[in-house]
Amino acid sequence: MIASLGQLLDLMRHHGAHRIYAKHLSPNDNSKNQVYLGGGFAALNVIPHGEVYTDASEKAGSVRDRAKADVEFYWVNEEGRHRAPDANLILYPKYPEVRMSGFLKGCKAAPSKLLTIRDEGRAMFFGVTRDGVVLGYVTDADNPITKELASGAWPMLGVFIELPLSPDQPADPKTILLDELRRIYQLNWIMSQKLAKDGTKAPYAARNGGGYTLEAELGITPNGYAEPDFMGWEVKQYGVNNFKAFRPKSPVTLMTPEPTGGTYKTEGVAEFLKRFGYADQSGKEDRFNFGGRYDCTREYHHLTGLRMTLTGYDAVSGKIADIEGGLALISANDEVAASWTFKGLMAHWNRKHAQAAYVPSLSRTPPPEYSYGAQVLLCEQTDFLLFLKAFATGTVYYDPAVKIERASSAKPDIKRRSQFRVAHADLTQLYQKNETVSLL
Repeated sequence: MIASLGQLLDLMRHHGAHRIYAKHLSPNDNSKNQVYLGGGFAALNVIPHGEVYTDASEKAGSVRDRAKADVEFYWVNEEGRHRAPDANLILYPKYPEVRMSGFLKGCKAAPSKLLTIRDEGRAMFFGVTRDGVVLGYVTDADNPITKELASGAWPMLGVFIELPLSPDQPADPKTILLDELRRIYQLNWIMSQKLAKDGTKAPYAARNGGGYTLEAELGITPNGYAEPDFMGWEVKQYGVNNFKAFRPKSPVTLMTPEPTGGTYKTEGVAEFLKRFGYADQSGKEDRFNFGGRYDCTREYHHLTGLRMTLTGYDAVSGKIADIEGGLALISANDEVAASWTFKGLMAHWNRKHAQAAYVPSLSRTPPPEYSYGAQVLLCEQTDFLLFLKAFATGTVYYDPAVKIERASSAKPDIKRRSQFRVAHADLTQLYQKNETVSLL
């Protein structure tokens, strides 16, 4: 029998959890009314999920009012873990809020007695594994685990209580991260490096080594999995000229989702560049580019003839009016050159942006070396709605770097990079909470 919070954390860790959360359940948190995971869409940054979709089986008229995302969910107990095949998240843009549903159906081992009632004082625990599986456990008000949870001073992430992996890890993830960044700051100059899959550090000579070097010191394998880098925190470095002004050399790239509609998708990148690209401005022969800044405040770009539109978002209320909406580059005759849906963009924004640390760096050569500053920007509690608000005002913008070389050859070389960027000074508009921390 699991009789303490420590034993429950051990069980979650045994089944692969690398982050653990809890939530106090209200009377309305049950299988009938679903489990409330918070206002806005911030919960999507905490609970791993599949693609966001509209359920065609829903009643007519309700499809555009909400969307779903499947969750690979298992209830855990002393006997093992048990799949709840119909678990999903439901997004309600109208309110907005996220709820969890389907967590009892098709699972005989599910704690039905605790989730079909409206009792006060219950608690639900969520373990998140590195491969995106969610583990669940529920306790009633009289359970020693619930009482132990209520007596602790735990950090919060939205409606979620953030728990340590074990009782032996008293420090919260933020403190552990800052301790690691302080250690790296004290190393001063570090040879440029990249962490291999086997955990070894290898020299790295390319110019983009600042991020790889910091990740290597933190034990982060590049592109290891689609999760935040370090204990739930995304860690990003940015180059500066000195550690006095901390002035970034370039904007921050937030995400790089490829278009999912328009000419770019339906007819291919080569045709897209043929119709909307332009000859290389530096005179390189047989090369065509597609670049520029595109946001909702600008008219048609003078080289491409395209402008950015945002549909399905109500800028006055700050809510999504139509979940089927999205962003689109359109021509003067309303031809869609490239587009991104809200549902697709959510998948890119979520998971990697719940908590982020921005670390300044200096570089020098030869050989390539990096030094990391003692002033760290910590940003927490983002929401996809904040991204849309910033995009609607032109704060976040589309800054592509798409090109084709040897365009007239049988095998042209195409480079795709669809960047959504923001000025470093505007980063805080994308989060509910931020602070600048000195490591000194």
